[in-house]
Amino acid sequence: MGKIQWFPGHMAKARREVIEKLKLVDIVIEVVDARLPKSSQNPMLDKIIQQKPRLVLLNKADLADPEETKKWQAHFEAQGMACLAINAQEGKGIKQITPTCEKVLADKIQRRREKGMKDKAIRAMIIGIPNVGKSTVLNRLIRKNVAKTGNKPGVTKAQQWLKIDKKLELLDTPGILWPKFEEEETGYKLALTGAIKDDLLHFDDIALFGLEFFDRHYHEALWKRYAFIPEEDRTLPYPELLMLMTEKRGFRDDYERMSKQFIQDVRTNKLGRYTLDWVEENEND
Repeated sequence: MGKIQWFPGHMAKARREVIEKLKLVDIVIEVVDARLPKSSQNPMLDKIIQQKPRLVLLNKADLADPEETKKWQAHFEAQGMACLAINAQEGKGIKQITPTCEKVLADKIQRRREKGMKDKAIRAMIIGIPNVGKSTVLNRLIRKNVAKTGNKPGVTKAQQWLKIDKKLELLDTPGILWPKFEEEETGYKLALTGAIKDDLLHFDDIALFGLEFFDRHYHEALWKRYAFIPEEDRTLPYPELLMLMTEKRGFRDDYERMSKQFIQDVRTNKLGRYTLDWVEENEND
C-alpha cells in the first residue's frame, strides 16, 4: 500500500482556523478512539497546540480492550496530559469532563482568584479526527443534538461555540486528518475501524491486516468466531487462510465478500473487545 493522500479542502481550512482560535481557549480536549489511541491522534496536533493544556478522551472505551485502555491512560498521564476513558454513546464518563478540566487548570483559576477576578467559564476547544465520536461527546455534554452525528467520516463541517453550563464552553471543530499516513499500518488500523472512507483501500488488504493482527493478539477470540476453520489449517499463510474462509463460508471464490464480512465482524465487535494500538509497541517505536 502506498501512502494514503486524503486532505480535503475543508480540512486544510479547519486546520488554519484551529490555529487562529487556539489563543481564545484555556484547554484543548482531544477525542480519540480507545481502540486506537495513537493511530486516531492527529500527529500535527502537538505542533499546533504546543504547550496548551490538554485533556485526552479515550472514547468508545466500551469497545476497547480494558487492560490496554488502562495502560494508555497511564501513558498519556506520564506525558503530562489528563486522560479519561469514556463511552459517549451511553454517556459514561461525560460528567467527569468539566471537573477534570477544572483540575487541569486549577493553578490558573487560583491565580485569577488571587487577583480578585471573578470565576468565568473555562473555554475549551474540542478536536479529533473524523469518526472518533466527537459530535456524540458534544451532544452528551450539552444534552441535545446540537452537533451533527453520523457513521461516516467528516460529518462536522464548521466551527461553533457551545455553552455546556456556567463552568464550561466548548468550541467545536471539524474533524481533521493529516495530509498523508507516513506508516501504512496506521491507514490499515483506521480503515479496519471505519475511521476513513472504505474506498481508500482494498477490502482484502484491510481484511488480511486484521486477520494477522487478531491471530497475533486475540488468537482465541478469532478462532472462536471462525471455528469452522480446522485447527490444522489455522497456520496457513494469511492470503490462503482468507481464501479458505471464503470457501468455508459458502462464498465460493468471492474473496471481497469474505473480506467485507470479516471487517464488519471486527467493527461490530463480533470478535470481542479489542485495541489495535498497544502501548508496548508504541513505546518501542
